[in-house]
Amino acid sequence: MDKNIPNENEYWQRFKTYFCHSAELELAIDISRMNFPENYFEIMEPAIQKAYIEMDRLEDGIIANPDEDRMVGHYWLRAPWLAPQNSIRCGIENSLQAIKEFVSNVHEGVIRLEQDKKYKYFILIGIGGSALGPQLLADAMKLKLADKTRGFLKPYFLDNTDPDGIDRILIELRDVLAETLVLVVSKSGGTVETYNGLVELQHAYRLQGLEFARHALAVTCSGSKLALRAREENWLAILPIWEWVGGRTSITSAVGLLPAALLGIDIDAFLTGARLCDELTRTRDTLANPAALLALMWYYAAGGHGKRDMVILPYKDSLQYLARYLQQLIMESIGKELDRDDNTVHQGLTVYGNKGSTDQHAYVQQLLDGVNNFFVTFVEVLADEREELLYVRDDITSGDYLRAFLLGTRRALTLKGRESITITLKKVDARSLGAIIALFERAVGLYASLVNINAYDQPGVELGKKGANMVIDMLAEAQEYIRDKKGEIVTVEEIIGACGYPGEHETMFKVLEYLCADGNRGIKKVYGTDYFDSGYSW
Repeated sequence: MDKNIPNENEYWQRFKTYFCHSAELELAIDISRMNFPENYFEIMEPAIQKAYIEMDRLEDGIIANPDEDRMVGHYWLRAPWLAPQNSIRCGIENSLQAIKEFVSNVHEGVIRLEQDKKYKYFILIGIGGSALGPQLLADAMKLKLADKTRGFLKPYFLDNTDPDGIDRILIELRDVLAETLVLVVSKSGGTVETYNGLVELQHAYRLQGLEFARHALAVTCSGSKLALRAREENWLAILPIWEWVGGRTSITSAVGLLPAALLGIDIDAFLTGARLCDELTRTRDTLANPAALLALMWYYAAGGHGKRDMVILPYKDSLQYLARYLQQLIMESIGKELDRDDNTVHQGLTVYGNKGSTDQHAYVQQLLDGVNNFFVTFVEVLADEREELLYVRDDITSGDYLRAFLLGTRRALTLKGRESITITLKKVDARSLGAIIALFERAVGLYASLVNINAYDQPGVELGKKGANMVIDMLAEAQEYIRDKKGEIVTVEEIIGACGYPGEHETMFKVLEYLCADGNRGIKKVYGTDYFDSGYSW
């Protein structure tokens, strides 16, 4: 490959023009390798200025989610004095204090177990943002926390309603369940996956003769089903989350701060990073606003309508959960059928990725030579932070190769006419994690304004939940019907007719195949002349 990038001086000048750096945050963004036209910012300036105004109104406390008649206030979590009501400010400050006091009591052994033992582990039960945020923090900070011995807890996450996944955790913890806290995270207390995990964990503790309430605490809204249950059963603590905090933006609430503090992460530094990034990204000087630059690049790359995918490539193992976290934050916020004027628009921005340089040997080949339907967001981390360098060859370290793969891939993409953004952090620590999370949260809000959608509702998710509830009803009624017909062979069509689900033959077929798969339900399949002529019996 030619050593010289075409138009080298032009690239250098463009880089200097579109490189946005914050010395205070030790964060930078480079958009110079996106091929937007020279007059793009001039064209987009009225739209982005409107977006700034809408973000100001959001932070002032307007009803941002009319479907649920609620404000959206995750920005107040790291700057309580900006909250529109004094009661909200006090609630945030009191919550932070309660988190610190509880965690200190756990670490110092003030809150102890039977036989005078201390807690050594925790299981967080949550789904979506209630688990992804804590997982990101736990994995990102694992190396930095490895040498700390001051009673910090080891994390486990129960983030699905898969029995095999639940058993994998319980098998690993079966000998130390007595030393394990359980954090149950659900705003309503009615989230099915979280409720199922709670029931499973209570059963596991009961089998070992342990009092579950001595191990459990809840993060939930005041007056929720979960709060009532925790109070009635006398759990260790109940920490608040508020209706104006969405799950995908809850990481700077107790949802993220409690597990982070139990791990030994400096939550004050984490909140400071987020707050400083919020302050930086409120500026209306667009070329100095990294969140605005991100939002405008998404709009340019995706044609304002999700025409290209965003590939997240962090070149650091500690950020391997970042793509998953951003996938939920962005896709759940941006993927909407209707705009704010009720026009059908089917907006979205597809996000995927893993980490470099692993992806050099996975899908980067397609990014370089395949269909050009994407743009890449590189995340580079400058410091390796080893106390002593280890050279794998003369004056070259393993980290040097990691940097070379990042810059080499970025260069190769440019040569192939593929576009990329690069976000640079000096290091991965609590402060920088707070900053990059706040950066993307603000970018989502600004982009939503540019494409005129509501980033803070999720009607599609609610529709999926309704569908799941219907399937549960079908499953229960099918079991009951087959049992009532004990000894008889009944078909899909007969069950559909009896249970009253017209047009749902395929779903019922799938339900019945599931019910007779492992034999534990007492339902078996009786094969007919062909596969779909089969029946089911008890």
